[in-house]
Amino acid sequence: MSVPALSEFVILHLGLGSFHRAHQAVYLQQLIEAGDARWSLSGANLRPDMADLLDTLRAQDGCYTVETVSPAGDYRYQRIDAIREVLPWEPSLAAVVARGADPRTRIVSFTVTEAGYYLDPQDRLDTSAAELAEDLARARRGEAGQTIYGAVCAILRARSASPDAGAVTLLNCDNLRHNGERFRRGLLEFIEQAGLPALAAWVRENTTCPNAMVDRITPRPPPELRQRVREATGWDDAAPVTAERFTQWVIEDDFIHGRPDWARVGVELVNSVAPYEEAKIRILNAGHSCIAWAGTLVGLQYIHEGTHTPAIRQMAFDYVTEDVIPCLNAPGHPSPVDLPAYRDVVLERFGNPAIRDTNQRVAMDGFSKIPGFIAPTVRERLARGEGIAGVAVLPALFLFFLRRWHAGTLPYVYQDQGMDEAGAHAICDAHDPVEALCSDAGLWGDIAGDLRLIEAVRAASARVRAFIEERSS
Repeated sequence: MSVPALSEFVILHLGLGSFHRAHQAVYLQQLIEAGDARWSLSGANLRPDMADLLDTLRAQDGCYTVETVSPAGDYRYQRIDAIREVLPWEPSLAAVVARGADPRTRIVSFTVTEAGYYLDPQDRLDTSAAELAEDLARARRGEAGQTIYGAVCAILRARSASPDAGAVTLLNCDNLRHNGERFRRGLLEFIEQAGLPALAAWVRENTTCPNAMVDRITPRPPPELRQRVREATGWDDAAPVTAERFTQWVIEDDFIHGRPDWARVGVELVNSVAPYEEAKIRILNAGHSCIAWAGTLVGLQYIHEGTHTPAIRQMAFDYVTEDVIPCLNAPGHPSPVDLPAYRDVVLERFGNPAIRDTNQRVAMDGFSKIPGFIAPTVRERLARGEGIAGVAVLPALFLFFLRRWHAGTLPYVYQDQGMDEAGAHAICDAHDPVEALCSDAGLWGDIAGDLRLIEAVRAASARVRAFIEERSS
């Protein structure tokens, strides 16, 4: 098996997980197949935890299969060879830094979890995080780090020292709201704390960081996927991915050194991504968490099972209809998104039984998702003197979920990069766990402890308890 060498222009992507391979790489593949082969991908990971996947992709010359399935059960398979280089992981990230500093590299993109930004409630870098503190120390020694800031800082340092490299766009491909501008602030703060003022000045002049919104439900590849791909295509692919048919990518058109002609393959290039990301984060991401937490509490394994449970579907529907849509269609500022239609499409996507997306995957990182996905709706509704009965169900569900984690009775391992375990146990051990959860400043910021929030979550908790008891009887 052999694929062409890197193209005239290169996108270096950090984070070769399933989402990137089912989303960004697919768009570039479609552009290549449409006749524009000027761009290709080089991929890498910043941590050693996916070494087997990298080895597999290198053995396949970066090629793999994407399986997509519609809500009606229509399966399709596409061979992807847009990733022309898979860089091996090693602690110094030397190959990653070298590729990032190469003049052909015009875009460095990355997929980061919400917790991977290390932002505190004031949206500043949380330097108390051990990983970030270690990377700052590495940066002061001139070394690359394993956080996104430590890695990009090293790339930009090498790039700024190369007379031929030129400017570069730093492109987020993840769920953080206002991701480009928040990453840029965090990166510059990191560089300045590392004692690199000249590099900070270079970054301000020679980089842009467009905000972007990405969307495609991409569950972890199930064990049987390899066999399905073999039967459908004849190729024994050891690194396939599966995803829903729906896909969306909205990017602010602010690229400093060129970009692929993505509009040709359906990418929406806009002046402001804000209304699109607000709709996606509040309706899809928060609704996803609602269904995952509720489904887990009544013994379900998959998202589609919860979506087809009328009481759970109603929770998600009411949350969006009663509280989110009125926020996003504020008087005088209507959303460019048809929000009721988007809500219905999202629920249809969640109900796709072929995706088999697990509650375990979607339920993770609640301590990042509440402040990022849920608290803004609470804050806006309270500021306008309006009720929060619909949205209050989500933190109520999470608290029931968290208390099961605390008791060791969850049916799976819960992963939460943003959780302080001692603090989470303290919430559950409190005399009034509802008040403790609603008073946590890390979750709620300036509305922490608001009596209206506490009472709404208390009332929602009673409804959640009745729902669980009814399903258990």
